[in-house]
Amino acid sequence: MMLPFLVGTLVSLACIGLHALVTVIAVSIARSAGLRHTARPRSHLMGVMMATAVVLMVAHVLEVLVWAATYSIVGAAAAEDGLLYFAFVNYTTLGYGDITPVREWRLIGPLTAMNGVLLFGWSAAVLFEVLRKTLDHLEAAKAPRSASG
Repeated sequence: MMLPFLVGTLVSLACIGLHALVTVIAVSIARSAGLRHTARPRSHLMGVMMATAVVLMVAHVLEVLVWAATYSIVGAAAAEDGLLYFAFVNYTTLGYGDITPVREWRLIGPLTAMNGVLLFGWSAAVLFEVLRKTLDHLEAAKAPRSASG
C-alpha cells in the first residue's frame, strides 16, 4: 500500500511542477498579448483567453501522459486495455470503471483523480485571472486620459 501511495505522490508532484512551469509560460504570454492596444477589444480578449486555454489544455494532456507512462512502468493495469485511456478516465474523474488497476495498484486511480481535480481547479483560476487582468487593461485603455499639469 505504501509503494502506490509513494509513486502517486511523486507523480503528482511532477505534474504539479509541470503545471507550474506551463502556468508561468501561459501567464507571461497572456500578459504580453493582453497588454497590447487593439482596435478590436472583444476579439482581442477572445484570442488571449483561447490561447491561454489551449496552453493549459496542452499541460493537462502532458500530465495525463506522465500518469499513463507511470501506469506502464509500474504495471498498474494491462497495457492492452489502453493505459492512456485509463489515465484520462482517472485524471478527469470520469471513472467509467471499464478498466481497473491490478489489486496492488488500486490506490493509483484516486491519487490520479485528486491530482487532476487540483490541476483543473488551478487552470480555472489562471483563466479567470487572465480574463480579469485583460479586462482591466482594456478598460484602462478605453478610459479618457486626464490632462496633467
